[in-house]
Amino acid sequence: GRLAGAPPPCPNLAFPVRRSAAGGRDRSVLALIRHAHAGHRTRWEGDDRVRPLTKRGRRQAEGLVIALASVPLDRILSSPYRRCLETVEPLARRRGLHIEQVPELAEGTRLEEIFALLRELAGVDAALCTHGDVMVHVLDALVSGRVISAEDLVAEKGGTWLLETAAGEVVGARYVPAPKS
Repeated sequence: GRLAGAPPPCPNLAFPVRRSAAGGRDRSVLALIRHAHAGHRTRWEGDDRVRPLTKRGRRQAEGLVIALASVPLDRILSSPYRRCLETVEPLARRRGLHIEQVPELAEGTRLEEIFALLRELAGVDAALCTHGDVMVHVLDALVSGRVISAEDLVAEKGGTWLLETAAGEVVGARYVPAPKS
């Protein structure tokens, strides 16, 4: 069965963002980023919320600036975990945007909360940095909603899914691989 909060089945729609005849947005793009490489959780001593990016992860974060250069962004949102914030810092700096810390992108967030956040962002082009478990929840829902196929699933650290939204629902998606590190 379909996951609760999953978008209805829709065909994949091509990018870029389309504008309505009146000049307003009828589509927007959400760049859903899995945080860059931060080493292994089991090797980190202390509070996992403050685990930083590795050198490789910092290179991936810098690479996101180039990888997402053509993606319009009005806002940047992130899990409050250090590794997520560090992943989008170079992008925020380059775009002159503030990073908004939101609990809905933290580890362990329920699918309903994640999709509520995505609906709140209707009409806004934004980057959202999150964790592997949250990314998998979203991707599973997109497979269930027939927005992407199970064969297309990938969620590597530092990778980004560009989600096309219409009226707060995800209607198309394509993957941008993690920057080479």
